Amino acid sequence: MSSLPSQLAARIEAVAGADPELRPATRPQFGHFQSNVALRLARTEGRPPRELAAGIIDRLDVSDLCEPPELAGPGFINFRLRPDVLAAAVNDQYADEHAGIVQAERPQRVVIDYSAPNAAKQMHVGHLRSTIIGDCFHRVLAAKGHTVIPQNHIGDWGRQFGMLIEQALDEGLDLSTLDLAGAEELYKRANAHIEADEDFADRSRDRVVALQAGDGPTRGMWGALVGLSKAGFNRTYARMNVRLTDADYDGESFYNDMLPQICDDLESRGIAVRDGGALVAFVDGYEAPAILRNSQGGYGYDVTDVAAVRHRVDDLHADRLVYVVGSEQTRHFNLVFALTRRAGYLPEGVEARHVGYGMVLGPDGKKFSTREGTAVHLDDLLDEAEEHASPQIALAAIKYADLSNALQKDYVFDPARMTATTGDTGPYLQYAHARVCQILRRAEAEGRTSGPVTVLEEPAEQELALWLTRFGEAVDEVADELAPHKLCTYLFELATKYSVFYENCPVLRSTGQVLASRLGLCAATRRVLATGLDLLGIEAPERM
Repeated sequence: MSSLPSQLAARIEAVAGADPELRPATRPQFGHFQSNVALRLARTEGRPPRELAAGIIDRLDVSDLCEPPELAGPGFINFRLRPDVLAAAVNDQYADEHAGIVQAERPQRVVIDYSAPNAAKQMHVGHLRSTIIGDCFHRVLAAKGHTVIPQNHIGDWGRQFGMLIEQALDEGLDLSTLDLAGAEELYKRANAHIEADEDFADRSRDRVVALQAGDGPTRGMWGALVGLSKAGFNRTYARMNVRLTDADYDGESFYNDMLPQICDDLESRGIAVRDGGALVAFVDGYEAPAILRNSQGGYGYDVTDVAAVRHRVDDLHADRLVYVVGSEQTRHFNLVFALTRRAGYLPEGVEARHVGYGMVLGPDGKKFSTREGTAVHLDDLLDEAEEHASPQIALAAIKYADLSNALQKDYVFDPARMTATTGDTGPYLQYAHARVCQILRRAEAEGRTSGPVTVLEEPAEQELALWLTRFGEAVDEVADELAPHKLCTYLFELATKYSVFYENCPVLRSTGQVLASRLGLCAATRRVLATGLDLLGIEAPERM
């Protein structure tokens, strides 16, 4: 069912023949909504706007939604929703198992590519945003009734494994004794070794050949490195409360056997051509081609991502592809999408979108890194936030700070500000939820029960009720536009409106039907806050 504003706007448009551009009223005395449609029509029709507005009001039948519309000023039309209609909408939402989230008319299979750390290396600050944003998309799209297929495209193939395995053999190291931090230290030693010893570099290259050829002992050591990497990643995912599991891992190695066939297919159809010993594909609108196979016969990111698109469409039957990767990869993914469209791997009916995002900055406003210039480990960031608050609150602070900004913008990682329980922060929303829970607990302890919302006489009651009915709209915007900051804005406004309601409309000091109705508003607010926070991947505590 569409929201009350959407229903009202549709009625006005049917009469006026133009988008009413319905906006919230600037003051309570003007009602709930205003439309300037008559002023805009006056410019094209050459008639006084008040005359046009009066005609629209005469022909408009919204008596089942609103009190009689009012003509105001030079030609504005004011609308005030009927209190009983508002109350019924809140009650319907509170009773609905989806908390007012309208299920998709045509559910899709949506593949979301996110997180994507590198095996044998700890997750770092660069993986923070991809993981948080991708998890939010996962939750929102699943809540809308879509089938979500997460894909964690980890870097688990390539030359680094040759030197890692060779270094472990040189040291007589049992890989089963390592954790992810130990694997990263092994990588550092191997990297230093390969720069200082040409013989080691040659042996490392030979080891890569053995790995690619399927040599048993080499594959076994590679599997051990990937396994301990996944175990380390999973610990971080559990700590971050994200929904990635072992079933979602499809790393570079998964696509390795597909790459020769992709190259042969594209070359046989003239889409790919030989150029200086390499196999490349030129795409209209791009000066540089996609490099499918280099002159040494190695495969790179371009062809792997082409194979991933084909697999996700053909084998996972995706209707929509979403890639949550840093903004610096925009050109790469646009090139891959254009190439796969041309090749027929990405049909026109399947949407493919790269959702880029900005960087996490340090308190100095510069790229977050260690004194040595290396990326900060993700667990170290979580530890730093937990120095200012409990793990539950610290995680809410990090996620909300990430999601409440437009994704393309950089943001400053400032734990002291992010963990504040006042202002536009995750902990503030958690506090708002806990505050509502406290009121409901007190009411229950006193034998007072919430009922359906029936009395909406005060402006603050009506504002809260109206905002509650718009939760589904906010979720729809995130699902359609992949813009989580709009849900954050909605929830912050809800918490603010609840605070105004609580200050102006005594709850526990009320009696009779007013008490039951106001407790009903509290219960609905608690549910929407809890549901909305969960969609952001944030826990909604009952006590703080």
